[in-house]
Amino acid sequence: MIKLSVIIIAQDEEEKIGRCLDSVAPVADEIVVVDSGSMDNTVEICRQKGARVVTHAFEGYVEQVRFAVAQANNPQVLSIDADEYLSPELRQSIIEVKKDFSADAYAFNRRNIYCGKPVNHGGWYPDRKVRLWRTDCGEFGGVNPHNAVVMKPGSRIVRIRGDLVHCSYESLDEHVRQASRFTKIAISELHARGRRVSRAGVLLRPAARFVRDYLFRLGFLDGRDGLTIALVSALANYLKYAGLYRLNHEDTHQPHG
Repeated sequence: MIKLSVIIIAQDEEEKIGRCLDSVAPVADEIVVVDSGSMDNTVEICRQKGARVVTHAFEGYVEQVRFAVAQANNPQVLSIDADEYLSPELRQSIIEVKKDFSADAYAFNRRNIYCGKPVNHGGWYPDRKVRLWRTDCGEFGGVNPHNAVVMKPGSRIVRIRGDLVHCSYESLDEHVRQASRFTKIAISELHARGRRVSRAGVLLRPAARFVRDYLFRLGFLDGRDGLTIALVSALANYLKYAGLYRLNHEDTHQPHG
């Protein structure tokens, strides 16, 4: 049976980190929590539950997880966020995988909980993720604030049963605040990468996002929550590209000399 390192990045997650740690304890040979300066009891809870805590200033979601991977003592890694936990079925699937870690990575569904209720459509489920992998076959990548495991070409990825449960937002206010925070990060990241957007794109991209999530991905089947999620996503998309367009415009009109 292989040994598995579980890595978690956290900051001020005292209300959720305990459940996360309890869910991974049966599959983890070590738990590494990279904390970026919690002011609550997050660090104490982690240490009480046997996790190794490493303090590291937050540099970005992608960078933080990459740092966490580097702290792991085993080449097989499971990455999980502090506001996520393993369902019993997924936990059992990972136990079975540990007996024969024959693939390069394993994918599973993420079940998002919104305002206390599971969301079943709109791209929020099955929301498949690769979070269990061999670190010599892939690495964390993506564009902040969104990240993903990027596997080397030809890597074998196997899907396993069970859900990674994500307690996303407990209220609309929290959703809007986080969307605003993520939007600011995304604007800076896209601008730094030289991305450009047209004036038409500022309007068309959010509209396309809403139609995709609410209609084509059946978000309307989740009722009021489905509509709320689609609208907030479209608004965040508009703010992101409007902000990028403004920066593109400023770049174009900067004086040369």
